[in-house]
Amino acid sequence: MFWLNPTTRSDALFASDLQASQHPDARQVRLAIRRTLRALGAHTCAARVAQEFGDHPESAVTRMCWARQAVCRAYPDPDTRRCRSLRLTVATEASAA
Repeated sequence: MFWLNPTTRSDALFASDLQASQHPDARQVRLAIRRTLRALGAHTCAARVAQEFGDHPESAVTRMCWARQAVCRAYPDPDTRRCRSLRLTVATEASAA
């Protein structure tokens, strides 16, 4: 299997049917990402993210914050700086909205 960066995984989770209200565990998050990428591809996931940010920016920020945090939890990175930087970016995005 090839390596996917956290942004691609976050876009796929954002574009998936999985909802934060379902309180998915790491296995469910990884499965949703895998299924969405197989069904849509990375470019279509990114396009859906862009469309949602254009159509519904307030709810898109909330969903992306959740997606990025869920990706960090589902794919622990030995380089903890990467997840810390994602958390900082998420906090910045949330405060800007």
